[in-house]
Amino acid sequence: MELKIKKGLDLPIAGVVTDDAPKAVPVQRVAVVPDDFPGFVPKVDVREGDAVRAGQALMHNKGCESVKLVSPVSGTIAAVVRGERRKVLRIEIEVSGNDAAEYRLPADADGAAVAEVLAESGLLAMMRQRPYDIVPNPADRPRDIFVTAFDSAPLAVSHKFTAEQAATMALAVKQLRKLTSGNVYISRRNSADCPDVDGAVMVNVDGPHPAGLAGVQIANIRPVNKGEKVWTLSAYTLLNIGNLSRTGKIDFSTDVAVTGPEVENPFVARTVMGAAVAPLLSGHLKPADHHRRIIAGNVLTGVKVDMDGFLHFPYTQVTVIADGDDVDEFMGWASLSPKKMSVNPSYPGSWLHRLFRPDARTLGGRRAMIMSGEYDKYVPMDILPEYLIKAVQSGNIDAMERLGMYEVAPEDFALAEYADSSKQPLQQMIRQGLDYLRKEVE
Repeated sequence: MELKIKKGLDLPIAGVVTDDAPKAVPVQRVAVVPDDFPGFVPKVDVREGDAVRAGQALMHNKGCESVKLVSPVSGTIAAVVRGERRKVLRIEIEVSGNDAAEYRLPADADGAAVAEVLAESGLLAMMRQRPYDIVPNPADRPRDIFVTAFDSAPLAVSHKFTAEQAATMALAVKQLRKLTSGNVYISRRNSADCPDVDGAVMVNVDGPHPAGLAGVQIANIRPVNKGEKVWTLSAYTLLNIGNLSRTGKIDFSTDVAVTGPEVENPFVARTVMGAAVAPLLSGHLKPADHHRRIIAGNVLTGVKVDMDGFLHFPYTQVTVIADGDDVDEFMGWASLSPKKMSVNPSYPGSWLHRLFRPDARTLGGRRAMIMSGEYDKYVPMDILPEYLIKAVQSGNIDAMERLGMYEVAPEDFALAEYADSSKQPLQQMIRQGLDYLRKEVE
């Protein structure tokens, strides 16, 4: 299939990776953060000091005990960090050894057995279900499954898959097809980045961000209606399902793009899921006397972390920009400086063809929503985003259902949130609306 996305915007930010050959970075400590997995209510299965193997369960979901979060490395539980009301914030593992748990996923397994193995191995937690953008339930059978093999986010680096990896993906597609009566779709930029995968519908996607988001692809291929469920996952997860089927083990290594205008020489690091941020950035930041913002992920949807923080799932990127909290700028948000990145044509930055060095300031206060059709330019889906946000604000379930709430996830509104002249926290509002809708409807 050919899919052309016309709406959207590629942000011209400095700090792009020019050499995508990965450099190995030693890993000493990793963390698993349950908040990275919406809909997963954690119950801890380990204690501090316990020895664990890569792929061994650390937590299970209280709502569905077969769904596990597993350790990406072999080592010792260094800390089970809790917050208010004993909420589990993260589990930290000190790396030692290279033992790995094994799982059996034979080629002749039926759909129930495939779902059970994916849940036990932690791979199901790496998928998402529409509606609600949550971890799927292994008892459900999705209408279709969508795989994203490229990343269109600002400064992201899309991995190029080999023919050998495509053959491994084909094993995974064969297993996933047992879970759905529909199709397995794999979206890519072109066949040079991801060869054809047997058993899947290959979708060539052209267009600016957010073309790489699963929700945008679903909306333009086969939208989600009330009563239907679809699953989404990345090509990395698909590759791991194939590896599990072939070898019985999961490869938790990952390539992470270290990007942003504050990075001296942006590069791609070979590390492990959930690895500590400090080894990735040490020695790679430009000298500076201003405050910095470290983001696990991209500038639109990533998670703010400190230097002693960790990577967050599902991001394969770290972005470093100026924080802006110590900036004293003439005229503040109203400054027409050509260094300011903006989509508003009143600012020179909207038509200057250059790379910008933005900071993390909002540049203006939150105000009443301006119903101007502004969001439509950045949400390439057949919905009315402004009216949907209004329905979420008012808690109107009937209106949310009519206006497409079952199709969306917070990330689908990230670009609109960046361009929003009303400064509304759209992603937060959509997340709260999805949680409210799920609670009331289910």
